Amino acid sequence: MSRALPKYNKRRVALIGGAAAVALSGAVIAGTALAGTPDKSSGTNNARTLAASPGTITCPDVASQLPAIPASAKAEVDRNLTLLQTQIQEANKRLVDTVGQGGPNFVNNAILGPLKDKRVATVNRIATAIGRTAAKPTGLDSLAPCTLNASGTGTNTGSGAATGTASATPSTAATQQQSTGSTGSTNTNTGAVGTITCPDVASRLPAIPASAQAEVDRNLTLLQTQISEADNRLRTTVGQGGPNFVQNAILGPLADKRKSTVDRIAIAIGRTAAKPTGLDSLAACTLTK
Repeated sequence: MSRALPKYNKRRVALIGGAAAVALSGAVIAGTALAGTPDKSSGTNNARTLAASPGTITCPDVASQLPAIPASAKAEVDRNLTLLQTQIQEANKRLVDTVGQGGPNFVNNAILGPLKDKRVATVNRIATAIGRTAAKPTGLDSLAPCTLNASGTGTNTGSGAATGTASATPSTAATQQQSTGSTGSTNTNTGAVGTITCPDVASRLPAIPASAQAEVDRNLTLLQTQISEADNRLRTTVGQGGPNFVQNAILGPLADKRKSTVDRIAIAIGRTAAKPTGLDSLAACTLTK
């Protein structure tokens, strides 16, 4: 008995030690697995931090800078003031969705620049609406540009504005070319970066009333200016951004500008004649390599 007891004790110690080792191994494995599992609340906080990190786009207020609005223009003015707010919201969403894309000038080229162009066109419509029955507001162009508040605490009133005086004044030759539809809308740049090609608008217009001729000519010339500016931007931003940079930062904003410009042409003609339709289909341009 005395000799068997030590063997029994040894066996018992061995069993207990083995069980303890298994338990310890299980604890280590479980701890490792838990350590590799992300905390859900932490993931949510990270997502919120990422969304806030780009900052907030802040724009000057337009509504407070407008004169008394005639009753006949109020609906159109309100509609465009609401559109200004929508434009800022869309730009802020794009700011979050494109974090980390492009080079150092991406935000200015692909978001703030296009936003300014849209706002100029929108406030141009506001100024025009007021000017039909009252004094047309002037000097609001300085309110068109927006800024990026990197701290993300900026407040957007959604009413930044410009007077809509951005239309280029054509020379006599340019006016004659545009009014006869002889000037095409294809950029002549044949550099390695490609050529921006746009549908011709002048050739698609109906007879232009004499009362609308000057305004139509101004906007046809502006269409040419817009293509030249886009072409210059195409050359000066070679190598910037990702695969969608040209579409997002150049062709997209150009289409927005052209749409607003052809809308003004249609409105000018429509005041004293049948308003042309379908001009919006001519807004989109393409890049030809």
